[in-house]
Amino acid sequence: MEPQSCVNIQREWDIVGARQLGREMAKEIGFSTVDQARIATAISELARNIYLYAKEGKICYEIIRTAENKTGLCLVAEDEGPGISDIGQVMQDGYTTSGGLGAGLPGVKRLMDEFELTSDIGTGTKIKTIKWVR
Repeated sequence: MEPQSCVNIQREWDIVGARQLGREMAKEIGFSTVDQARIATAISELARNIYLYAKEGKICYEIIRTAENKTGLCLVAEDEGPGISDIGQVMQDGYTTSGGLGAGLPGVKRLMDEFELTSDIGTGTKIKTIKWVR
């Protein structure tokens, strides 16, 4: 599975670019404005986490189609940061280490249709998430 495009996250400004690209792709494949906003919010959260905790990483985007003719947008956020020591804890609502709202990864999981997180201490974190066009 080769992504169609990736945005490197190294500066805070990159979060905006990542959001814009995701929203454009979502619009292109027929997501409603509400779902476009959900996707953009999820991307913001993923990009911000990369920026805050790993310092750099990337978000890759791919438009996917199933044999049943379902269309979706797959996002993969990857970094080589410190990793997440307690995935159960970061997946709890309200948990925050940055003083943010704590919507974080549980929020991303709620905004999207599929969510998969893998993380290794000292190696980094990879989050794959998909939103399907309704």
